[in-house]
Formats: sequence, C-alpha cells, structure tokens
Amino acid sequence: MKKRKNFVGIKIKFARLAEKPKATQKDISARLEIQGVILSDSAIGKIENGSSSITDIQIYAFAEALKVTPEWLISRD
Repeated sequence: MKKRKNFVGIKIKFARLAEKPKATQKDISARLEIQGVILSDSAIGKIENGSSSITDIQIYAFAEALKVTPEWLISRD
C-alpha cells in the first residue's frame, strides 16, 4: 500500500461530487485556471486519490472553486 501524499484530496472529491449537478474534474480544472492555477483533470484525479502532493496555493484555489473554506479542506473530520 502506497503512502498518501495528501489528505485533502478526499474532501476535494467529496465537495466536487456533492455539487448538483456533479462537477467533473474537467469542470474544476477550468475553475482553477480562471484563478491562475493550472492543473489538468488527470492531475486533479491524482490529488483526489492521494498520489500527488498539493500546495497551499492550490488548496486555497480548490476552496474557492468548490465554494468551501480552506479550513474545511484541511480538517481531518
């Protein structure tokens, strides 16, 4: 079993799929690009499954794109 490189990916995926209609990774990629954060949909998938690290700048951009707080993303509850 590989060690996870982040623990926010699970919450990113949860928030993305909780949207009505469900947002795709491509949708989130476009929202991030508007903020100047360039991540492909496959890079987002790697963050979501924990196989890729994520920066603090990216956490804040994901929070904005998903309409959640950065604090919620980094909380372990």
